[in-house]
Amino acid sequence: MQKVTPFLWFDGKAEEAAKFYVSLFKNAELGEVRRYAEGSPAPAGSAMSASFQIDGQNYIAFNGGPHFKFTPAVSLFVNCETQEEVDELWAKLSEGGEESRCGWLKDKYGLSWQIIPSALGKGLQDKDPAKAKRVLGWTPEVDFKGLVTMMVDADLARLSRTPSARVVADTPAG
Repeated sequence: MQKVTPFLWFDGKAEEAAKFYVSLFKNAELGEVRRYAEGSPAPAGSAMSASFQIDGQNYIAFNGGPHFKFTPAVSLFVNCETQEEVDELWAKLSEGGEESRCGWLKDKYGLSWQIIPSALGKGLQDKDPAKAKRVLGWTPEVDFKGLVTMMVDADLARLSRTPSARVVADTPAG
């Protein structure tokens, strides 16, 4: 059993959200859906919680009412191996939600996600600080705030057209 499980609070959309999330990932499945009984604070038969798993990570979606909302302070980070994976997840998760910068988005349920190409992280961790800075085009002429402002989503093709792509491609895994 997993010791720590993210517990996601929804306002009546827990089962719908869990089904949506598992539909997006190849290695995902919906688990148990617990329903409210007669005399409960919610309509009998409506979902109280739904468990689901994505790539071996367990989650619980809970219908707790309007008391708490998601914030970008907590997000789900997805390492993507291909541009197709980035584009597909970005399109599906941002539909009805809100796109942001640096691979961040908020889905239609308000949950924040980071859809990031794994090559980007590898390049940013290069042992040569100059190479690591160039991965995103960070030069003395472009400060970090400027980079964050310029980025809207993670685009491997854009990286491949810049000197930073060579840095990512030349960075050994691990």
